[in-house]
Amino acid sequence: MALSGMTGFGRTEGAAGDWSWAVEARSVNGRNLDVRYRGPSGFESLERAAREGAQSRFQRGQLTLNVQAKRADSGAQVQINTDLLALYAAAGADLVAAGRAEKPRLDGLLALRGVIEAADAVDTPEAQAALEAAVAISLGGALDALAVARSEEGAALTGVLTGLVDRIEALVEAATAQAGEQPLVLKERFVRRMAELVGDPAGLEDRIAQEAAALAVKADVREELDRLIGHVGAARTLIAGDGAAGRRLDFLTQEFMREANTLCSKSAMSALTVIGLDLKAVIEQFREQVQNVE
Repeated sequence: MALSGMTGFGRTEGAAGDWSWAVEARSVNGRNLDVRYRGPSGFESLERAAREGAQSRFQRGQLTLNVQAKRADSGAQVQINTDLLALYAAAGADLVAAGRAEKPRLDGLLALRGVIEAADAVDTPEAQAALEAAVAISLGGALDALAVARSEEGAALTGVLTGLVDRIEALVEAATAQAGEQPLVLKERFVRRMAELVGDPAGLEDRIAQEAAALAVKADVREELDRLIGHVGAARTLIAGDGAAGRRLDFLTQEFMREANTLCSKSAMSALTVIGLDLKAVIEQFREQVQNVE
């Protein structure tokens, strides 16, 4: 399993008997897995299947599962309210008998409010269970389609992250080349400063060497560069590995930035500082992309 993103969309449709339905699954970035189910009345039991299906496929992201179902008009049962029809007929009987109104026609009576009633068909428990099982299959299909979409995003992110890690590695190599010159630069700077303060530094060579060495130790960035190289290797392993790597990559990004900050603070050369700043900029780009990784 390669890297997976957290943004995607999946949709499936289905039908059984006089029922038809559509299931949509969509997700966006999230620190944890948050599943929200929306369905029509009578399909509440599908929420458990939705949550279990999402949990078996994903580890992070805000997921919304929406089920829409409708029944064809043939599912309605039409009946005549004979009691109400009798009341209407009785109410006009005196008028008909007195010749003040014509005998009502059947089509007229049936058009009166409430005479014809349409009731939704009621499924048996077995039929309802079979319907929910069919919708649950479609729900799984929508989640599978969402997983494919997230995998496609993950494939695109893999290329982007790999390119950023390559740039980080190149900048670390450039910083390593510059860092080798820092001891000499610090010594020359210290000698010039001593000359400004005491004039002729003759006889102070040993002291100058000791102080310059102490400054070089404080400005030594080899440890930070070694850690950065180690982080580069760890990032490549996570990007190429299996399973959700988003949280670990996010933590690794913090370690990258910590070492880059220390590199800049220890830098005694403008060229090394520029490299450190470029390094921080690339690490920030890496961090932004990592937020999309599951």
